[in-house]
Amino acid sequence: MARKTRTDVRTPRRTFWFRTLIAIAVCGTAAGGLAVYRTVSADATERPVTVDEASRLALSRLNLYQASPVTVTLTATEGGGVVVRVSGVVDYRTHRGVGSYQVTGAAGAAAGQLDHGLVVWDSGGLGLAPAPEGDSGPPWQQAEHVPRAGWSPRSYTADPLDAGLQLLVQLGADRPDNPLLLAQSGARWLGRDRIDGRSYDRFAGPRAQGTAPDAGPDGGRSPLTYWVDGDGTLRRVTMRMAGLGTPTTVEFSGRNGAAKLPEAPWVAG
Repeated sequence: MARKTRTDVRTPRRTFWFRTLIAIAVCGTAAGGLAVYRTVSADATERPVTVDEASRLALSRLNLYQASPVTVTLTATEGGGVVVRVSGVVDYRTHRGVGSYQVTGAAGAAAGQLDHGLVVWDSGGLGLAPAPEGDSGPPWQQAEHVPRAGWSPRSYTADPLDAGLQLLVQLGADRPDNPLLLAQSGARWLGRDRIDGRSYDRFAGPRAQGTAPDAGPDGGRSPLTYWVDGDGTLRRVTMRMAGLGTPTTVEFSGRNGAAKLPEAPWVAG
């Protein structure tokens, strides 16, 4: 089956900044005193996290790990009106994901679906393949039917999709973060939202190690925003990228116990 390559819709490369994202996600130690509020007024605006909030944010990565495999949806804007959406599952015990992807364009000559297929990824890179014709099963089952030679593997780039997949596979952890270090590193409460009828606190993640509190146009705020409920369950993460007005968004929809991820089918051998 003919398939367009990513170069058909790829935007110019941006500075590769995955090390910064990982430093943000796992919370590096930052200089300065502990900034944790123990009480919160009903009309509070953006502020440092409370003790309880820091604890829930710190627990969210462990909860994601324990819920594996989890259903995920990633939406990345590549620029020029091109949007890539990945729907699949991630197993944080193996740091591996599999899903189907669709690339759509803006209004005009490139409107509609530009490309689609299967994607598999881990901490080292990703692989793309056409979906098997006539197979309407979930993407992890379809991936098992693609021979190794049918995958197009590559390392990660600085494109928004690649940065989103690379971040996504690192979000779960087999232990909670240190809540005090999260607070010291600049995690902030931004507000409260309802998603599908449930209340979630919205947090700015900790700053990258070495970032001054007032650095840059965002006041040194992390490019990552987390939505976490009262039990420490992570529902959504967004990631802002330089030059793009729309952040990359990851949605988590809970455990999918039926999913069985393929054994790294994009690896040759």
